[in-house]
Amino acid sequence: MNSFASTSSLELSTTTADLTAPVISRSAVLVVGGGPAGVAAAVTAARSGASVTLLERYSSLGGLASGGMVLVLDDMINGQEITVTGIVSEYVERLQKLGLAVVPPADDRKTSEELWNKWGRYGTFDFHSHTNPKPICYAAAFDPDGWKRVSNDLVREAGVNLRLHSWFSRPIVDNGVIKGVICETKSGPQAFMADIVIDTTGDIDVASRAGASHIKDSYLTTLVFRLGNVDTAAAEAFEQANPKEARAINRTIKRLLGGAWELWWLKTPIDGVVWCNAPHMTGYDGVDPADMTAAEFAARDRITEAVEYVRAHLPGFENCYMLDVASQMGVRQTRLLEGEYVMTKDDVTSRRHFADTVARGRDYYYPYRSLLPKEVDQLLVAGRHYSATPEAQKMSREIPPCMAMGQGVGVAAALAVENGTLVRDVSALDIQQGMRRHGADPGDIPSSNATVDSEAVVGA
Repeated sequence: MNSFASTSSLELSTTTADLTAPVISRSAVLVVGGGPAGVAAAVTAARSGASVTLLERYSSLGGLASGGMVLVLDDMINGQEITVTGIVSEYVERLQKLGLAVVPPADDRKTSEELWNKWGRYGTFDFHSHTNPKPICYAAAFDPDGWKRVSNDLVREAGVNLRLHSWFSRPIVDNGVIKGVICETKSGPQAFMADIVIDTTGDIDVASRAGASHIKDSYLTTLVFRLGNVDTAAAEAFEQANPKEARAINRTIKRLLGGAWELWWLKTPIDGVVWCNAPHMTGYDGVDPADMTAAEFAARDRITEAVEYVRAHLPGFENCYMLDVASQMGVRQTRLLEGEYVMTKDDVTSRRHFADTVARGRDYYYPYRSLLPKEVDQLLVAGRHYSATPEAQKMSREIPPCMAMGQGVGVAAALAVENGTLVRDVSALDIQQGMRRHGADPGDIPSSNATVDSEAVVGA
């Protein structure tokens, strides 16, 4: 796959003395991973009255929404019904006030060639639709630095104890109960203790090392980039006036990139800046440093070649320049929890509604059991690594639903602290009511197209 040196065949190991790490903080709730799900969990738990510490390995919050530059919030609708609400709605409103998010107004959320020409290049359309043009819907195109700013504001306002530059190293587990984690920092290893730990790393780094059952699979990796000084009006006019020629040029660009969605470039809230959600690459292990190093190089080589062609052949892009490349590789799937319940593809496609539903996505529902490891107590998960089969996860791991999961476990953790119970014993009904208090839709009321699961759930 690559020419980089690998040590995997050396079959060597080393053992060091027991680790000594100073205890930096003790809190009721500890959230590991400051991406969209992690911020949602931390802010919600803190707003619910719990003391919260949030750990993040990078220099800023936001995960794939900021560092990974996944710049469209979607998968939030079921027909005309907005299904994902709560903290994601706060992000959209705050970003709009900053002029750093674009959302089609309600009157424009329908199907027409005119509306497609107006909104399609922002990515604010129902990508699940099979119609042409696709219907415009409730979705948001946003700016990555704006996401960081809003994340900072929410965490600060909620009183969360935030530690950036803190890379999770190992869990602290005592007799099957997690007690905290150790992070590596520039100051050396540091310990953070808590009554409840929430794993929002995206790869269940905490849960997997704590002994929770999991599987491993892979999907696409993407290194996103942005171009500046693009005349988007000229580019759109060319495509609309010369659809056949434009399709041929775009096919070549996507071939050079080695993989991209139908629209390889989208407009952003900043004039002249476009978002390129490519190249999509397969065959890389998102938790293997050697593989990820190779992926970084491969992606940049493809980007360089494609941008040179774009400047030479695509009207509107003649004077564009590389604005930036995402600081985080977009990894969609690695380790997946095998929790109290494993969601299946049929659960997603049949829109199965569970009695213990505590969060929802587009038209699918997450039971509380899918956020609970079986083997480790006082540990919750939220985000793309939730308990699901690989096929189900591919269809249900967009950013807004991950934020809904984060809010759900944030509520659950605060309830467990308040009541002095294990997180696995928290009532799903209490979580649902707590989500409602935070302005979030927990999915407790199934939509008309849901398949209602008649299975009784203890504690629901």
